Amino acid sequence: MNALVRINWIARGGLAFMFGYHGLVPKLLWLSPGERTMIQSHGIDQVELFANIAGAGEIVLALWILLAPRSSWPLTVAATALLSLLLDVAIFNPSMLRDAFNPVSLNVAGLALCAVAWNTRVLAKLNTPGETMFAPPTPIAQTTEPASSSLP
Repeated sequence: MNALVRINWIARGGLAFMFGYHGLVPKLLWLSPGERTMIQSHGIDQVELFANIAGAGEIVLALWILLAPRSSWPLTVAATALLSLLLDVAIFNPSMLRDAFNPVSLNVAGLALCAVAWNTRVLAKLNTPGETMFAPPTPIAQTTEPASSSLP
């Protein structure tokens, strides 16, 4: 596995962890006050149901990021979600942007991981002609004829 593929997997792993953790812990296992506030700021009454659906969606996205390494779609969806959610917080609950461990630092770091995964995916394809990015290289075929020592 070349260095670009390793870097790509590290970025994808970081993104998958981020989405998986934030889908599971503050939404499905223990609904955090921040999540509750964000959902209520949209006028949604069924906060727990919405949080469960959003948490499940984040876990599905995390798995998609890991299980579809040749596809750019999971990275595109992740980057779009991170940017959209950051804008959503800025519009509907801007006071959260001043909190410790706020959506700005988390989402910008997530967008950076998306950019690293995207660019290393593209570069790995360009730098490994004849190979697929996530499969081992094809061995060079060996000739079956013995080398001839006589010159014509």
